[in-house]
Amino acid sequence: MTDKGRDAAPKVAAALQGIAFDAIYTSPLQRAQQTAELIHANLPDSLPSPQASDLLLEIDLPLWEKMGKDEVIVQFPDDYQCWKERPHEFKMTVSRPEGTIEHFPVLALYEQAKQFWQEILPRHQGKTIMVVAHNGINRCLISTALGFPPSSYHSVQQSNCCINVLNFSGGLDDVVQLESMNQIAHLGNPFPKPRPPHRGPRLLLVRHGETQWNRDGRFQGQIDVPLNDNGREQGRRAAELLKSVNLDFAVSSPMLRPKETAELILEHHPGVTLELSPGLAEISHGLWEGKLESEIDREYGELLQQWKTKPETVQMPEGENLQQVWDRSIVAWKEIVAKYANGDRPLTGIVVAHDAVNKALLCHLFNLDPDHFWTFKQGNGGVSVIDYPYGPEGAPVLETMNITYHLSGSILDKTAAGAL
Repeated sequence: MTDKGRDAAPKVAAALQGIAFDAIYTSPLQRAQQTAELIHANLPDSLPSPQASDLLLEIDLPLWEKMGKDEVIVQFPDDYQCWKERPHEFKMTVSRPEGTIEHFPVLALYEQAKQFWQEILPRHQGKTIMVVAHNGINRCLISTALGFPPSSYHSVQQSNCCINVLNFSGGLDDVVQLESMNQIAHLGNPFPKPRPPHRGPRLLLVRHGETQWNRDGRFQGQIDVPLNDNGREQGRRAAELLKSVNLDFAVSSPMLRPKETAELILEHHPGVTLELSPGLAEISHGLWEGKLESEIDREYGELLQQWKTKPETVQMPEGENLQQVWDRSIVAWKEIVAKYANGDRPLTGIVVAHDAVNKALLCHLFNLDPDHFWTFKQGNGGVSVIDYPYGPEGAPVLETMNITYHLSGSILDKTAAGAL
């Protein structure tokens, strides 16, 4: 570890204060083990010592070990292009004791990550564990938990000493929610820097601030409910977070709650005009709108349970289904990306929308269908960052997801858990 790494680990511990961990697992490689030990040393003495697991070893790239990126590009140009564009197809021919084999590094790492979850999850049901590992294996741990395909390996960003929060309801076959990803605010920077070649736009995806109906757990859908006082404060805090970001454009759902959130953010960016996109409007809940969950349960109990477990199969009474939300919101998103992809420099802008819409857009980044609707959490006033480093036709990168640290000073999302 460098001095910078040794300085960063205690900051991770400070961000984790107050969370009761049942266990800590770490890669046996020095850089991860030392990080885990420094975090452990700065947390309560009652915390169990880190346990090393070979299933947390970093990706195995034997032919490229100890080589710099530029050296790899020169010596293995075709292989490197495959690695970047089609990581699931990338292979190396290597000699092993059992003979010469074709080694698929990303596919092998995915299987390794699955095995880790399958071994660890049954031991800690209902508990909280910490995992300290590496860039590649972390990507695969997140991806296998959430159902991201191996082709999306490079679409998950992992910064040094970042924090991710995954909520498991059981095993890998049960619902797993990504509460947040690649949080680095505890290190002093809210967002990762764009990665090269940085040809396309950066989009800051924001969920609107809280409404009273969010607070009450009332389904609002396309009823135009404004922000409450807490929601306006969340908007102001999001504005402060984004104050130093050089914004070139801003797009919002035309509904009051995201529009007001966007306007609060743009108070620090007077030269940016707010555009409204009808495709980003919230899902129509039809006859459910304006009702509390308890009221819906009495009248549509079976359908409500279906919404919680198989949301992709639900047609809202006199409203929309998720495929309709997917179709219109993704069209709107692609239009935004295309519009702001051809400047004389990479452009940055905000897109402010709703819970269901943001979830659809995040799923779209990983080619996930509506059956993954519950995969991503979106807190009121939370911010996610999506880059298109290779332009609008290239693979997007989820740089960070559902950052709410600016709202509560916590790595955990403490925003309202109200209805859509």
